[in-house]
Amino acid sequence: MAACPALFISAPSSGSGKTTITAGLARYHRRLGRRVRVFKTGPDFLDPKLLARASGAPVYNLDLGMVGAAGCQALLAQAALDSDLILIEGVMGLFDGTPSSADLAMHFGVPVLAVIGAKAMAQTFGAIAFGLARFQPQLPFHGVLANRVGSPRHAALLQQTLPGDIRWLGHVAAESALMLPERHLGLQQPDDIADLDSRLDRAADAIAATGLAQLPAAVEFGMPPAEDVEARWLQGQRIAVARDAAFSFIYPANLDLLHALGAELAFFSPLADEPVPAGCHAVYLPGGYPELHAALLGTNRQTAGSLQTHAAAARPIVAECGGMLYLCDALTSVDGLTTPMLGLLPGHATMQSRFAALGMQQLDGRHGAMRGHTFHYSSFSTTLLPAGRAHNPDSGKEGEAWFTHGPITASYMHAYWPSNPRFAAALFLGEAF
Repeated sequence: MAACPALFISAPSSGSGKTTITAGLARYHRRLGRRVRVFKTGPDFLDPKLLARASGAPVYNLDLGMVGAAGCQALLAQAALDSDLILIEGVMGLFDGTPSSADLAMHFGVPVLAVIGAKAMAQTFGAIAFGLARFQPQLPFHGVLANRVGSPRHAALLQQTLPGDIRWLGHVAAESALMLPERHLGLQQPDDIADLDSRLDRAADAIAATGLAQLPAAVEFGMPPAEDVEARWLQGQRIAVARDAAFSFIYPANLDLLHALGAELAFFSPLADEPVPAGCHAVYLPGGYPELHAALLGTNRQTAGSLQTHAAAARPIVAECGGMLYLCDALTSVDGLTTPMLGLLPGHATMQSRFAALGMQQLDGRHGAMRGHTFHYSSFSTTLLPAGRAHNPDSGKEGEAWFTHGPITASYMHAYWPSNPRFAAALFLGEAF
């Protein structure tokens, strides 16, 4: 059996400081020379980047719906074989969503740390802790940490409100130097935070003064499944992957799958005006923040020319969310400024101040079902008719359209390719629809 000390970091709600505490924990134990693996619950792209910076290792997503129980178990068991500590950051509040963070923690028996933002709070702290610990009796509960505490006296008052059987693991002070900056899709990317390592080290210092300085108990995760030799549907294929500050929403598991299917990956940066690498059979344009770099992307002619040549040669281009916006005719900002884009996909994208879509997605096609999610702050107007349309697997509500135009396949949906390797391969072979 693969066993490793493990802790699930959750909270009553979003905005409680889960990511800061998880990152501080990872940095603290890493500074002690321990091998730390961090996982993020849900389909998030941004938190994993910061957690990877803190832990020094790639951060994979866990989600009972999108990744599946077997996929989550395989990731955790593999990590347990060569790690000294596994940390899992939850999503939203502990019991929010279906499946929830609590569902994931219970499924794998990982004890839960509740991070409670205690600013402007006194006795209510104990009530919240009591509710989190007792709402589902089968939940393995580790204890509580008070976050954003005003003073040692405030911390003592909070501790006094706890029932005797709920473990107090200390507190972290309210300090702006610990907080991680945000933008419209969530936290800022690591490279955009000049003092990120200083913030992570300060968070680690804060953790050192709490009960979290000690390793939690070991959890058994079983053994990784035997190596499943997938059909090498992409053997001999060279795939160009755009990767920079504008195109960075990439699941590590997706790239792992392309390798497993036989593909060779070659990375390039549209922001740096790099061309599609030579000899590539297909291109992947992931999501990200093209709207923050629209002016530069609109003038980078070398990248544009190489993508136009690639498309003219009828070689597949797979574009997700921000990648789709880059291919369209024009992109209009929240301020009303319109910038011409590549013009390879008929349509006009318009940014807005509120999100346009959010939730899990499932696309059913001739290769079966592929799961993923959507989260975007733009709308896309096009004369193209959808080649397929996803739906929300929980509510059944109609979801994101998938468009095809020549060799281009594009959608707002961020697909988790390991959920259907055959479908993923078909995308890059131009055979998905």
